[in-house]
Amino acid sequence: MASTAPNSLLSTHKSSDSSLNIHLHPLILLTISDYITRHTLRRYQTPIVGALLGQQNGRDITLEHAFECDLIQNNDQIQLHETWFKDRLQQYKDVHLAPALELMGWFTTTAVTGPEGIHVPIHQQILQQNETAVLLAFHPSSVLEGAAVGGKLPLTIYESVYESGEAGDRSMEIDGQDSPLDLRFRELPYSVETGEAEMISVDFVARSGGNATAVDGTVKKNEKAQASQAPVGQVDEKGKATAKETKAAEDSSILSAEDEELVASLTARANAVKMLHIRIRLLKSYLNSLPLSYLTTPAPPISDADSTSAPHTDTSTSTPEINHPLLRSILAILSCLPLLLPPAHLSNFHQETLAEKSDVELISLLGSLGRSVKDAREMGRKFGVVENVKSQGKKGYINMGALGEDMWDGEGKDVGSITLTRGEDGWVYE
Repeated sequence: MASTAPNSLLSTHKSSDSSLNIHLHPLILLTISDYITRHTLRRYQTPIVGALLGQQNGRDITLEHAFECDLIQNNDQIQLHETWFKDRLQQYKDVHLAPALELMGWFTTTAVTGPEGIHVPIHQQILQQNETAVLLAFHPSSVLEGAAVGGKLPLTIYESVYESGEAGDRSMEIDGQDSPLDLRFRELPYSVETGEAEMISVDFVARSGGNATAVDGTVKKNEKAQASQAPVGQVDEKGKATAKETKAAEDSSILSAEDEELVASLTARANAVKMLHIRIRLLKSYLNSLPLSYLTTPAPPISDADSTSAPHTDTSTSTPEINHPLLRSILAILSCLPLLLPPAHLSNFHQETLAEKSDVELISLLGSLGRSVKDAREMGRKFGVVENVKSQGKKGYINMGALGEDMWDGEGKDVGSITLTRGEDGWVYE
């Protein structure tokens, strides 16, 4: 068996201790798996390319999120759509602010041998955003061949380095002449890192994968081929034309991408409802198998026949063991059901909601009333001070007018007196 030729894009130097330390999160693997599945079912011919978001702290890089990218063809080269990519990257940055995520690299599907020439233009575009961008290469062939069994993930992470030409070319170089540098990819070690919330999500997706169903399109194609082999105008036993059935089958098998997503969503919901129904029936059968409660249900009278046959009856096998933690969990679930019941039971919920709202409004009104009383007291105090000053001034003028004042001329004659009275136009001297 002939050995495969080495990949010229791979670096011959091994990664040193000063290389990047990659910490990969499982959410990226789920995103890549979903992208590859949709890409395969829809029979797209474009390459699978996506961006990797994460954080970098020195030589440590964490890869946390990923999203697919839009591609265009420019001068026989497949590149990223610059405007679309920048807008989408900015949207993800706006969403993931705490902690802030940056572009750390990109992912694609490659052979086990490593990247190819079509990946270099895309990587150069990514390097314009981040000089230390990495490449996550997923190997679908390893999954199909079963080589990924055993705990090793079917992927490789590379960093880009610039190296000179081959050793044979360096021997012909002239001393002092700068040799051109070529882009090379060097494999990096990585570790899988996750948090508690992410572990719960991954476990849920892994368990739900057992309920997923795959639709094989080859079966429909074989049925169409068999139907097309029948002669035109042939009539079956029921008297229906075969050509019409073939046309109807073709029309029913054509689904758009939106229809496929809708069917997948409805199938997932149907599976969830079916699983919920199974669990409810299981709990109901368990509760029905329990003995009667001596707290709520009166014990039936024991007859003489029962008393005589009681010593011969073995109830250890018929009566299940009471699981009190399970009963408490069921009671907790039942206490939450009023929030999910039909509208016939929503009156209590509305009454409680109105009571809570009334309490909040009452507290707000009491606070407003207290502030109004405080303002009224302050206004009354100021009004009292002003009225006191006015009353003291009026009393002085009135006393002077009431007492009067004898007016004498220069010759000692009594002219009269002056009286101060208040009229419509003000104070008047009389």
